[in-house]
Amino acid sequence: MAALPAEPNSCQVVILCGGKGVRLRERTADMPKPLVEVGQDPIVWHVMRIFESQGFSRFILCLGYRGAQIEEYFAQVLSQPEHAHLEVTLVHTGEETQTGGRLRRVAEYIDSDNFMLTYADGLADIDVRALLDFHQQHGKTATVTAVNPRSPFGELILNEDGAVERFAEKPLMKQWINGGYFVFRREFASQVGEDDVLEQQPLEDLARRGELIARRHQGFWKCMDTYKDLVEMNELWAQPEVPWRTW
Repeated sequence: MAALPAEPNSCQVVILCGGKGVRLRERTADMPKPLVEVGQDPIVWHVMRIFESQGFSRFILCLGYRGAQIEEYFAQVLSQPEHAHLEVTLVHTGEETQTGGRLRRVAEYIDSDNFMLTYADGLADIDVRALLDFHQQHGKTATVTAVNPRSPFGELILNEDGAVERFAEKPLMKQWINGGYFVFRREFASQVGEDDVLEQQPLEDLARRGELIARRHQGFWKCMDTYKDLVEMNELWAQPEVPWRTW
C-alpha cells in the first residue's frame, strides 16, 4: 500500500547555518553567511520562504559562526504578527563543529517522523512537498536532491580533428551533484557521530547499504559559494520573474 502524502506542517526543517563562509570573506568577515542579503533579505530567509510557501512552518537552525547575530535577526522577524505561525528553534552547535556533528547536536529537538535538512546558502525552484512525498514512497532512510549545476566556465565543442565547432557559454554539467534539500528518518540524526562530516561517512554508509535515494531536480538551483555567486543572485532577484521565488 502506498504511503499517504506527508503533512508539511508536521515535518521539521533543519538548516545548517554554522559555517564561516571563508570563500565569501568580502561579506562574512563581520557577519554570518546566512545573513548575507539577496535583495533586502538574508539568504537564509529566502531558503525558509521556499519551505514556508509550501506549508512548512517548523524550523531548527544549527548556529555556529557569529550565531548571536542570527539570533538577533530572528528576534526581530518573529516579533512581527505575520510570522507568528513560524516555529523557529535556534541551537548553538559550536563554531568548529562539522556538518554531521551539528545535526547530532540538534537531534533532541527533532520530533517529526521524518525531517528535512538543507544548507542556508542554496536556492532552488524545488517542490519540497513532492520531495517529502517521494521520500515516504520509497521507504528508505534518506533522500538527497541531485542537481546539474551550470559550469563556471564556457565549453569548447571540438570535432575529431580538434577544430572548434562552437562555444557553449557555461553549459549545464553532465554530472549530478548534491544539491542539499535532504529528507531523513528521525532516528538518523542521533546515529551521526559528533565529529562526522555529514557528506562523508554518514551518507557514504547509507549509500553502501542502499538506504540513500536521489531525487533528480532539473529546474533552477544555485549555491552562494563566492562573491560572484552573490552578485549573480542579486541580479536574478532584480528580474521580473525570480527563478526560486515560490511565494
